[in-house]
Amino acid sequence: MKSIQSRLLIMLIIFIIFPYFLSVLLIYGYTKKNVERYELASSQDQMQEVSDHLEQYFHDMIQLPYMLYRNPDLFRISDNNFQNSNYSNPLAIEKALKTFYLMRREIRQVRYYIANEKNSITVYNAMISARKHQPDLFELASIQDLVNSDQNFMIEPPHQIENYNDAAIIPQSDKTMVLTIHHKIIDVLSNELLGIITIDIDMDEYTRISDRLIQGGDESAFLIDSDGFIIYASDQDLIGKSVPSDLQSQINQEEIYSDDDDIILSRTLSGPLDQWKLVKITPSEFLFNEVRQTAHTNIMVGVGVVVLGLLMVVIISYKITRPIKLLSRKVRRIEGENMDKDVPFDDQREDEIGHLEKHIKGMMDRINLHIEREYKLEIENRKNQFKALKSQVNPHFLYNSLQSIGAVALRSNSPDVYKYVTSLSRMMRYSIRADQWVSVQSEVDYIKAYLELQMERFRTSLSYSIDIEETILDIRVPSMILQPLVENFFKHCYEEGVYDAHLHIYGEIREEYLYLVVENDGPSLMDVELEALRETIYTPGDEGSHEHIGLKNIHDRLVLNYGPRAGIELDTKHGQGFSVRLMIPLRAKEDEIYESSVGG
Repeated sequence: MKSIQSRLLIMLIIFIIFPYFLSVLLIYGYTKKNVERYELASSQDQMQEVSDHLEQYFHDMIQLPYMLYRNPDLFRISDNNFQNSNYSNPLAIEKALKTFYLMRREIRQVRYYIANEKNSITVYNAMISARKHQPDLFELASIQDLVNSDQNFMIEPPHQIENYNDAAIIPQSDKTMVLTIHHKIIDVLSNELLGIITIDIDMDEYTRISDRLIQGGDESAFLIDSDGFIIYASDQDLIGKSVPSDLQSQINQEEIYSDDDDIILSRTLSGPLDQWKLVKITPSEFLFNEVRQTAHTNIMVGVGVVVLGLLMVVIISYKITRPIKLLSRKVRRIEGENMDKDVPFDDQREDEIGHLEKHIKGMMDRINLHIEREYKLEIENRKNQFKALKSQVNPHFLYNSLQSIGAVALRSNSPDVYKYVTSLSRMMRYSIRADQWVSVQSEVDYIKAYLELQMERFRTSLSYSIDIEETILDIRVPSMILQPLVENFFKHCYEEGVYDAHLHIYGEIREEYLYLVVENDGPSLMDVELEALRETIYTPGDEGSHEHIGLKNIHDRLVLNYGPRAGIELDTKHGQGFSVRLMIPLRAKEDEIYESSVGG
């Protein structure tokens, strides 16, 4: 049955919640497109700015060796008449090369190769090496390509710094990645190759320029030379390596989207970096992060709207549907056999609800008149049963009779008869008590009375001891939990002719448990018999054997009153007797125990 409240909720969803979230979805799509256009335009401007800075930086580094032409004396180092030069002094050569080395801070190593002598001089860490003869330098692939090309320079991809001259001092600990620029020194008049200057520069400066492309940790950028080698990458492990095939196929276009909706921008450089490519990859998750945050904010606002709408439904339900709900509850109270004459029908209302309540009240009164006779008959039957019970022997009459017999025994000078009749009367009075909870002291008194009667029955002295701490005596426990254990002692010892067995009853509190133990040093059980007895006692419900019903009854009562932590434990004392320990947690089901004790 659809209630009015559920219908109001459906109307709220149709007319408020659904339109709101539809508008959020449309706004999200529109904002996403605008953000995409803005980010693309911003990224393109950024690509242009970084490209210009990279082209200018490499232009300055490539033009740096041309400053050697301004020093005619140093320029004569490569001349055949070098011995007639002012630079025949090695100190002058060292000064000139150190000056060139110190012109830029990113220069890590400089090698000056003199073509006519096939000698090279290397500067590292502002230290100049001796000249070394290197006749096979032009056989290197990189140098050979430079000599045979029309270009005056060549940029070698990043690599670990090398020792160009064995005389130079480069420690093994220097693992710096450097970018190498080879530059030809040419005689301007004769166009003759005089030498090659090789400059190793660290990557910090152009890396700093390229890092401007990366705005977030998820973005990545690449600088790729014309031969397909990676000069710069946000992933340091890719620097100096060839471009992966999957990335190469993606950057062939100027602007594309990859399969995972990442935006890839590619720009071809010019000038000294002709045919180099600058690539930027922006994940869609990073690009539309702000849009998603805005959408989440709108969703949270929508949740607030839903909460307000639900509050409105509650208020409307309280004002409009509450009388209907009350009437529905009243009708349910009188369904079937649960007729209640005290259902507060309001027949004073003047609306439709009052009309319904008036008619339902009249109908209920008529029904109650018919079923009242059945209740009266039931009451009469119960009274008759009660009278029949009263006609039976009253246990209290028997208790009073025993007291009278005790008085006669005293008058007849028979104190022993009086003592045993008194013990029996105390036991009967204890057993017919209506409550189910007694103090440990009461249970101990009952056991003592029982032992007195048993000693008279067997006409022998009984060896027993009862050691109960005083702090335990006032604790309330279920009644009749020790007597069956003492009765088993007589059943398995005295009735079988074992009269020298000792019965020991003691109690203690340890680790929030009350332990009551009944043990003897009489006949014991085999291990197989002990396991069978445990299985009988611990079997749930009535599924176990009907033997040892006293032990099982005690265990079940403890579990019922205290929970699964309570129960009994059996032990054969290594074949030297038999022990039953009752475990009662002091904090289990405290409310029920308290209520039962108060009722007692």
